[in-house]
Amino acid sequence: MAEVGGARSHAHVGGAAAGWAWERGWLEEVDHPFCSGRFRRWWAATMRLNQNTMLLGKKVVLVPYTSEHVPRYHEWMKSEELQRLTASEPLTLEQEYAMQRSWREDADKCTFVVLDAEKWQAQPGATEESCMVGDVNLFLTDLEDPTLGEIEVMIAEPSCRGKGLGTEAVLAMLSYGLTKFEAKIGQGNEPSIRMFQKLHFEQVAASSVFQEVTLRLTVSESEHRWLLEQTSHVEEKPYRDGSAEPC
Repeated sequence: MAEVGGARSHAHVGGAAAGWAWERGWLEEVDHPFCSGRFRRWWAATMRLNQNTMLLGKKVVLVPYTSEHVPRYHEWMKSEELQRLTASEPLTLEQEYAMQRSWREDADKCTFVVLDAEKWQAQPGATEESCMVGDVNLFLTDLEDPTLGEIEVMIAEPSCRGKGLGTEAVLAMLSYGLTKFEAKIGQGNEPSIRMFQKLHFEQVAASSVFQEVTLRLTVSESEHRWLLEQTSHVEEKPYRDGSAEPC
């Protein structure tokens, strides 16, 4: 079973990432009962600013989705298993490039390609494409509630599943500062459901029509502290297309 959390229609939409997002203008400060009466929320108009940001964890490196990554991503999405788990339809290579451009520019999406940190750091000069294992995405889905984001993760490489890569990728995204997160997962995708439950998500709905469950995390003050603890090791570095160097 693939480690895939969050169904999509093939249109996807951290140290603490909340601090990074704040510094880069991704967040704005509004009244909130936690964090000394304030909290930081996504500024939807500038979510695409992650195009210059790379996040380095212990198991994964998150880099913006660029045209360099499209060929391998396209090969992944030929898999009937991944199509089923992500509620996706196969695209042509040209359509995939068009989708990449839209994900890069859309104001309501934040998407990163997930690299295997061990492989990427152990092989100086290795291309990002050769170290790709999946992607992680966050999108704003409710225009009336900018504090709510839907999150999804896909570890497409079978050999990299069940090793905690998806968990670390999701934690980095959860630390960005929203106060509510949802994940929609196929009812039969038990590995992903368990992963999100370990990250304190609780099931709030089930759809027999779409054969999926909805899990939600509401970030209380204690959850916020927990998230910052879980991502204290994550580093931010500047990113330029294809020019990121292993540390």
